[in-house]
Amino acid sequence: MSHYPETPGFTGPLRPLRIEGDILDLEIEGEIPAAMNGTFHRVHPDGQFPPKYADDQFFNGDGMVSLFHFHDGKVDFRQRYAQTDKWKVERAAGKSLFGAYRNPLTDDDSVKGMIRGTANTNVMVHAGKLYAMKEDSPVLIMDPLSLETEGYSNFGGKLKNQTFNAHAKIDPGTGNLCTFGYAAKGLLTTDCSYYEISPSGELLFETEFEVPYYCMMHDYGLTEDYAVFHIVPSTSNWERLQAGLPHFGFDTTLPVYLGILPRGAGVSGKDMRWFQAPKTVFASHVMNAFQDGTKIHFDIPQAENNSFPFFPDIHGAPFDAEAALPYLHRWTVDLGSNSAEFSAVDRLTDWIDEFPRIDERYVGRPYRHGWGLVMDRDMPMEFVRGRASGFKMNKIGHWDHATGSQDFWWAGPQSIVQEPCFVPRSADSPEGDGWIIALVDNLITNYTDLVVLDALRLGDGPVGRAKLPIRLRSGLHGNWADANKLAA
Repeated sequence: MSHYPETPGFTGPLRPLRIEGDILDLEIEGEIPAAMNGTFHRVHPDGQFPPKYADDQFFNGDGMVSLFHFHDGKVDFRQRYAQTDKWKVERAAGKSLFGAYRNPLTDDDSVKGMIRGTANTNVMVHAGKLYAMKEDSPVLIMDPLSLETEGYSNFGGKLKNQTFNAHAKIDPGTGNLCTFGYAAKGLLTTDCSYYEISPSGELLFETEFEVPYYCMMHDYGLTEDYAVFHIVPSTSNWERLQAGLPHFGFDTTLPVYLGILPRGAGVSGKDMRWFQAPKTVFASHVMNAFQDGTKIHFDIPQAENNSFPFFPDIHGAPFDAEAALPYLHRWTVDLGSNSAEFSAVDRLTDWIDEFPRIDERYVGRPYRHGWGLVMDRDMPMEFVRGRASGFKMNKIGHWDHATGSQDFWWAGPQSIVQEPCFVPRSADSPEGDGWIIALVDNLITNYTDLVVLDALRLGDGPVGRAKLPIRLRSGLHGNWADANKLAA
């Protein structure tokens, strides 16, 4: 009999769901634009069995992939587990065999040495396949419509890296999927590599490099000519794992770096250039990066201190909830300078914001429009708890970098919003012309809706809602794919 722990990661809005199934023709409130023809895939952690350890991380659950298929003004829903090696062996055993988050020392002896990945962090369509990603393991390949699992891929044995980052980017110029992996040669190592995969799914090249210290490298930036890596001290070591501590801890004594690596075959780690930030801060998700002459601009929500209470200060300092609040910043470095320091750090918004997104047709290019989740503490909230991080993201915000104007949509006093995603109105529509889609969780009624908003008129509210008769568990990331990308 399954008994999940009575802890914040498994109760309330984070109670496990574990539902696989199909719902045809979701109930629609308003109107779903007929021009929306494609799929929205997202994923959330949802352990099929109770964890081995009651204090385990929310992020350690098995990947559950949700598919919203838009066609003819309708939306169909499908949900399936990503059947990783971990999922399969635990399904056969009828219980959890793998232990604490990123700690193989806590695994059952029967699964020692197996891939521990859960494929629970991001999903993206490329080369006619669905890539299910978690940064501590290889990419899991799934069918984008049936959601059947094909298995892990190392691209015909060509990829040396053991890991595949969850925030892959599609270069709008080449169509290549661009990504990297850290701890590339084993857990806690400083080895990394950057690599690109062609539109047909072939590995083109792999560039190995080392980082100044081991840390969580959850996201990165891409420009036309460079891959950009931020090094922030959510770090770890074997002593922490042996002591049974959370894998990551925040070390305020370590500096923050930005690494600039040229893209292309024939590049080596020696071509990496490192710049040091003026102070130690926390930063995770990247909105975008782009070149401006010899300068590299890197836009990212930044907090003055650790934003993750579940990965506490490595020296025992108490969690500072105010210093944990992120605000969008622009980091600038100059490749034409002899300095190893940042040229500038500029704050771009006054809103508490995270989960930044753009019109992906402008990845790595100068851009105007950005969106993200916003926490407005001045708005009424009838619920007590929010996301696993504690943030109560109750708005979607839009930032116009050209004019400085800001717009938002408030989800109401009972709801929080999951990561937004931009859908272009057409392949050749101007930047930002399209829709924002996002899941909205009503924490009082316990139902989830998928809302569709005009991307440049958020304040008008949803043009349509696809209403689920269930609550989806809080997820991490997802992406839109036009219908023409669903076949190789």
